[in-house]
Amino acid sequence: MLNDLNTEELAKIGLVRGETGLSISVPDDANIYAMTVGAQLAAGNGERLAMIFEQADGVTRWTFNQIDQAATALAAHLRGLGLGRGSLVALHTGNRPETAIAHMAICKLGGTAVTLSQLYGPDALSHALNHSEAKCLLTIEKAWAPLRGTAAADFTHIEHVLVAGSAGPEADLTDILTGPAPADFVPDLTGANDPALLMYTSGSTGMPKGILHGHRVLASYRPSINLFFNLALEDEDAVYFSPSDWAWVGGLLDMLFPAWMAGRPVATAESRFKADWAYDFMARHKVTHTFLPPTAIKRLADTENPRGKHDLSLRVICTGGEALAAETLTWVERELGAVCNEFYGMTEVNHLIGNCQAMYPRRPGSMGVAYPGHDVRLVDDNGVEVARGEEGEIVTRADAPTRYLGYLKNAEKESELRLGEWMRTYDLAVRDADGYFWYKGRSDDLIKSSGFRIGPAEIEECLIGHPAIAEAAVVGKPDKDRGSIIKAFVQLARGFEPSDELTEQLRDHVRSRLAPYKAPREIAYVEGFDMTSSGKINRKKLRLAEIDAQEH
Repeated sequence: MLNDLNTEELAKIGLVRGETGLSISVPDDANIYAMTVGAQLAAGNGERLAMIFEQADGVTRWTFNQIDQAATALAAHLRGLGLGRGSLVALHTGNRPETAIAHMAICKLGGTAVTLSQLYGPDALSHALNHSEAKCLLTIEKAWAPLRGTAAADFTHIEHVLVAGSAGPEADLTDILTGPAPADFVPDLTGANDPALLMYTSGSTGMPKGILHGHRVLASYRPSINLFFNLALEDEDAVYFSPSDWAWVGGLLDMLFPAWMAGRPVATAESRFKADWAYDFMARHKVTHTFLPPTAIKRLADTENPRGKHDLSLRVICTGGEALAAETLTWVERELGAVCNEFYGMTEVNHLIGNCQAMYPRRPGSMGVAYPGHDVRLVDDNGVEVARGEEGEIVTRADAPTRYLGYLKNAEKESELRLGEWMRTYDLAVRDADGYFWYKGRSDDLIKSSGFRIGPAEIEECLIGHPAIAEAAVVGKPDKDRGSIIKAFVQLARGFEPSDELTEQLRDHVRSRLAPYKAPREIAYVEGFDMTSSGKINRKKLRLAEIDAQEH
């Protein structure tokens, strides 16, 4: 266990031992560039491979020296435009080298990166750019072309647009990155509590909220990153990959930056995630370490005998963002032969709970235990801690080490996350006698039926455990007699067809494995699901559709 590690071993993963136990070390001068590319150059690793970018016409490879030179060239160009410490620079460049290089450049500039997903539609993009008041946008021609004609009217604060592969009047970002890096450029590296990232994520209401993180975020994540990568972050042959969007925590802070912190290469491509493509890609580039959301893992699980069909090097899979079904974990370890560590948190305060197979046993279906340096509790609606075995809301201390700096221009939303001395998550769980947490769903997704309080997550996990089901989402449908009834939307696995007989089998499956009152009263078969920009099933849209249908 961690308590058995000596001071030097703890320090290597970012922990210190004090009188009250283990705590997370966050130096005042923590800086994302200094912890990643800067650290590799300082250690003499400049010629190590940093990135592999696969396109239809070939593969491009970048060393840490090349990444650094391109970042300096871009930072100098941005400074020439009048941008500097405190400037917000928006990135709409996808999972490409331009994105990773731009993050390093913005660090050197002393600015803040506004991370924008390629999944954003024009309304969401306009909201983020106008709300943030970013004056500079970095993008790619494919994304910018349909916006070029209306950009001036829609993006009212943007003064400078740099476009990779520009086919218009904008400056070509590619030319800037491949141009000379000024030898006299002096970086303006900011500190741990200075803004580094502005991420827009969806909430339960309204438009996406701008969440500010300081440079401290990567330092505070360091212990948990080491743990969910199974203390194998620096394996000599490690190659990292994730299909998760680099605009979000999963792709950026849980994979790209950790890989560079360890001095190991990241493999990436713009290809849409499909199981066959992912297997081939990981085999070609000998990927050993990956972050995969549970949805992606479940898609991989549709392939029979994957190791027999693909020459895989997979060693460690970390996963988060939604609950991982016990059956899926079992499949990963049996069929892929890889360690799979689940972890839990949210963009505002992350890496609260999780697993590390190298340090303690995992329990299939469990979220894991509280990570070191985090005070995680389960409380009732009044903020009073509940007993072991009772359901409560996951909270952590308001001064948690991984917490955000705040919401941009939204103090009211920030106050909604406070519950006395605690910071709320609105996620429900049970903690067992050994300290393992078991996820029960979102409090705002809670279904109240015939006096029962029912979380949809456990029903979804149960349904996914049936061989006929590939994906499932459960919501409460308004009912005049019961308040709500449970309605399940299911996507069938290959080889299965909808039928009344299957519907009853699914009800019996839930009834027998959970409880009679948790069996869905209605089951709808769907071809697929609408997903949120962070890759989760849009359960809210399903729930609102049921409410709307009831009202009309």
